[in-house]
Amino acid sequence: MNLLDSKLQPILNTVQLRNAGEPEFHQAAREVLESLGRVITKHPEYSEEALIERICEPERQIIFRVPWIDDSGQVRINRGFRVQFNSALGPYKGGIRFHPSVNIGIIKFLGFEQTFKNALTGLPIGGGKGGSDFNPRGRSDREIMRFCQSFMIELHRHIGEYIDVPAGDIGVGGREVGYMFGMYKRLTNRYEAGVLTGKGLSFGGSRARKEATGFGTVYFTQRMLETKGSGLDGKRCVVSGSGNVAIYAIEKIQKFGGKVVACSDSDGYVVDDAGIDLNIIKEIKEIRRGRIAEYVELKGEGCRYIKGGSIWDVPCEVALPCATQNELSADDAKTLIKNGIIVVAEGANMPCKPEAVRLFQEANIMFAPGKAANAGGVATSALEMQQNASRDSWTFEKTEDRLAEIMHNIHDACAQTAEEYDAPGDYVIGANIAGFVRVAEAMRAMGVI
Repeated sequence: MNLLDSKLQPILNTVQLRNAGEPEFHQAAREVLESLGRVITKHPEYSEEALIERICEPERQIIFRVPWIDDSGQVRINRGFRVQFNSALGPYKGGIRFHPSVNIGIIKFLGFEQTFKNALTGLPIGGGKGGSDFNPRGRSDREIMRFCQSFMIELHRHIGEYIDVPAGDIGVGGREVGYMFGMYKRLTNRYEAGVLTGKGLSFGGSRARKEATGFGTVYFTQRMLETKGSGLDGKRCVVSGSGNVAIYAIEKIQKFGGKVVACSDSDGYVVDDAGIDLNIIKEIKEIRRGRIAEYVELKGEGCRYIKGGSIWDVPCEVALPCATQNELSADDAKTLIKNGIIVVAEGANMPCKPEAVRLFQEANIMFAPGKAANAGGVATSALEMQQNASRDSWTFEKTEDRLAEIMHNIHDACAQTAEEYDAPGDYVIGANIAGFVRVAEAMRAMGVI
C-alpha cells in the first residue's frame, strides 16, 4: 500500500538509490515522507530549494576503525560510526550504540529519527547518532574500557559541546560514557562537561537521566489515555525489553497504578500475572548483568519463563515496545488487537514494523511513534547540557518536573498538529509534521547551505 504523495515519490526513490542496502533508513524516510504530502499541499514553499531532499541527506557520515586488545592479548578490530544528520536547530545530539547489528544504515535511520525527535522537544539540539558493531556482552570491564578509549581516540576530533554531543544507547550506559569522557578529557586537555551526556553524578551528570526515556514514554502514554477520560490505573501492561528504558517504564507504570505482567530480553520473556517485581528485574539487570530467565529462580512460584517466542502473545491493554527496532510484527499486532489492546507507545526507536502500525491505526488503537513517545531521554540530556553550561546541578524532582512538562508539550503539539492537518488522533502524522516544520523553518531561515 503506497501512501506517498506523487511529488515525494522521486525523493524516496533517490534516498533508496543513494543508500542501497540500508532498509531501516529507507523505512524511516518513507514513514516521514508519507506524512509530508499534507504539508506541501498546504505550504508549497517547503518543496522549494530541495528542502526535503536536504533534510533526507546527512550533513556528515563518519566511519572509522576501532582496534583494541582483549584480556588474552589478542588485537580485535571493530568499526565505529557517527552520522551527524542535521544541525539546523543546534549541535548534533544523539546516542552511541554498541551492538553486533550496528551498521551505517542503522545509524543513519537512528540519526534521521533523532532529528525530528529532538525538534519535538522544543530544545536547541540537532540530530545525530553513532555506534559500533562491538558486542559488550560477556566482555570484562577492562575490555570494555579499552574499547571505549580506542573508540574515543578517533571520535574526539568530531565532537564538542558546540558541535556534537553524544550520549548512551543500547550497550552504552554510565560505565561506558565514563570511560569515553575520561579519554576525551585526556586527549583534549579540557574538562568539557557538556561534550557527553549520561555522565555519572560525580562528574556533571543529571539526576533522572537514567530514568528519563522510560518515564517519558509513560508520561506520554498517560496523557494519551487522559484524552479519552482514562489513565494507566488498573490497566494490564506488557513492556518488552529489560534495559534502562523498560525498567523505568515499568517503574512509572506501577506508580500510575498500572500492572506490568511481562518483560523480556533477547533470549525470551517472563510472565508474572501478579505483576512484575521490579526489584528483582533491577537486581538481575543492573547488579548481576544477567538474563531475564533468572527471574523465575528468584521470584519462585506464580511466574513463568518462555524461551524465544513473542512477548506480544501475552494479553494486555497497554503495550510498550522498549527493546529494539522492528521487534513488533504485523502478526504481533493482530494478536494484540484480538486480545483487546487499547494503546501502543514506542519506548524504543521504530520497534513496530510499518504493517503493524497500519493495523493499529486501522483498528483505531491509540499509537504513539518513538520520535514522540521516547523523546524523554534526549530531552533530559539537553537538560544535562543546560546544567553543565551553567555549572549547576538540579534536584531529581526539578528535573523530573521539567521532563513531565516537556513530554506533555510534545503530546499536545502532536495532537494539535494532527488536528490542523485533518488527521485527528493520528500521532504519527502529528509528530512527523510538527518535527519537520520546526527543522524546515530553521533551514529556510539559514538559506541554502
